[in-house]
Amino acid sequence: MRWTNSRTSPGQVPVPALAVVLLLLVGGCLSSNRVPADRSSRVSTPVSSQSTTASSLPTAWQPTHSAHAWRYIVLHHTASESDSVESIHAAHLKRTTDGRPWLGIGYHFVIGNGKGMADGAIAPTFRWRQQIHGAHAGHADYNNNGIGIALVGNFEKKPPTPAQLASVGRLIRILQTTYHVPTAGIVGHGDVKKTACPGRLFPLSQLKRQAYRARGGVI
Repeated sequence: MRWTNSRTSPGQVPVPALAVVLLLLVGGCLSSNRVPADRSSRVSTPVSSQSTTASSLPTAWQPTHSAHAWRYIVLHHTASESDSVESIHAAHLKRTTDGRPWLGIGYHFVIGNGKGMADGAIAPTFRWRQQIHGAHAGHADYNNNGIGIALVGNFEKKPPTPAQLASVGRLIRILQTTYHVPTAGIVGHGDVKKTACPGRLFPLSQLKRQAYRARGGVI
């Protein structure tokens, strides 16, 4: 939608457009309050020993609950200069949807940029360990069945670090192989909701091509 204002003088930003820009800058890629509630009918089951599916994951990424049948990988930026799992979790605990509080950090994985987390560090969250829905996509299907991966940084201003790109590429390859996520299921947040996330400087097409080649040309 294009905002117009016949009374706006040359060089003046229309008030509605300015409000949208400020909202995105302040709230990051999850700034909208019109997102599905942070709840799901899916029940995750604790496991006493790792399933065959999860056993192929690195030890640090091992879930504590039975594996969900993931269908998507949804890529985000935090739209912040520095962040960590802990800082994002604290911020998301303050969020509500229709009066319902969030469970905490909405992503399943966070990848650091050296500010708040080590550059390229991959950190799973409680949602991944428990194999429960995310609160990151603004779309029920992608929240329930999409693995949310957030890279720390604002990729409208500058691209991810080389270490972040190497890490997200590795994470995507392992998740695809382990959970049989099709290449077509790798999406940016902006593919499922009207948002600039994961940013114009995020090389989504490049990552999808790498995933396509890694799967031997299987879509």
